[in-house]
Amino acid sequence: MPLIDALKGVACVLIVAHHLAFYGPMSDIALPLAPRLMAWLYDYGRFAVQVFLVVAGYLTAGQLLRRVQVGQPTSLVSLMSLVGHRYLRLAQPLVAALLVAMLAAATLRPWWSHESLPGAPEVWQLLSHVLLLQGWLGHEALSAGVWYVAIDLQLYALAVLLFALAQGLAGSPGGADAAGRFRLSAWMAGLTGLLMLSSLFFFNLDADFDVTGLYFFGAYALGLMTRWASGRRCAWGYLMVLWGVMGLALVLEFRERLVLAWLTSVLLAWGGLRSSVGWLQQAVLAWLGRISYSVFLIHFPVCLVFNAVWSRWFPIQPGLNALGMVLALMLSLACGHAFYVGVEQRVGAVAQGWVWRRLEALGGGLIRFFGRLLRWSRG
Repeated sequence: MPLIDALKGVACVLIVAHHLAFYGPMSDIALPLAPRLMAWLYDYGRFAVQVFLVVAGYLTAGQLLRRVQVGQPTSLVSLMSLVGHRYLRLAQPLVAALLVAMLAAATLRPWWSHESLPGAPEVWQLLSHVLLLQGWLGHEALSAGVWYVAIDLQLYALAVLLFALAQGLAGSPGGADAAGRFRLSAWMAGLTGLLMLSSLFFFNLDADFDVTGLYFFGAYALGLMTRWASGRRCAWGYLMVLWGVMGLALVLEFRERLVLAWLTSVLLAWGGLRSSVGWLQQAVLAWLGRISYSVFLIHFPVCLVFNAVWSRWFPIQPGLNALGMVLALMLSLACGHAFYVGVEQRVGAVAQGWVWRRLEALGGGLIRFFGRLLRWSRG
């Protein structure tokens, strides 16, 4: 969908701009030139993460639906393998980006001191980042946005777990017939809806849960449910109920970030129910959407180096520092493209193919072994 490329591309640019405004020091020096714009990017630019959450849920729902529609395996082993694939898809480029960030920080640390500069990592801190557990363990982030990668994996695992549970409750090995597909979709929608309500009315109201996917599941489930509703008869009726629940959550406690999640859901529903949206089929938007994850990963060390160099060359010139922010944004996009071509596409595909075949065989063997052990203990 060109709309998804556009949403991801615009959100990606906003995230980079937010981090440029948030970390400084270029933004601190350029602040007098555009105080309202800087304040808006500082306070609201981070809300673009909600776009990624809803879009991720929308795409996950499509993936799970296709498995049922085309008769792909939906056993426990095959479903758990989806989570493994997702981890490798996220973690391999992340590790490469973290190495770049650590190298940049180590180079800058002897001659530049700023609060945005991460400290030298310890072994356990680095390992927790590789395993996407740094938030739970309370370790300092080695790069901006690493928390979102961990949350994305948790949300995906929750969606797959709900799908597996719905499949068991529906008594269908994958919805082979129309009645089986209906039962499966009904259970999936019901379980997702319950967890969505729990997130919106409880977990999302307590910041202590923001290191878990439960805090963000309301927005993610909004994407899941939007995709499922868009494929049904009377789609707008289902969507109105869904958006009504979101409206009730906002009445209970108004959260601006959830308003953006709701707007993203509306746009995805509008795009999904139309045969084409011609004006969105722009090469630039498609390019930004394609490289958005790479830009998200690599922009922090790029901006870090740019801030350090610029603060040495132009320590007090507001105009030149505003120009530096624009140049840092453009360089982040260029480095994101290079990272996408050189790492996310090539290294990721090779490593995933080699590593995953062995991990999948090992994981499948372990699951089958414990399954036989459980049946033996019962019998």
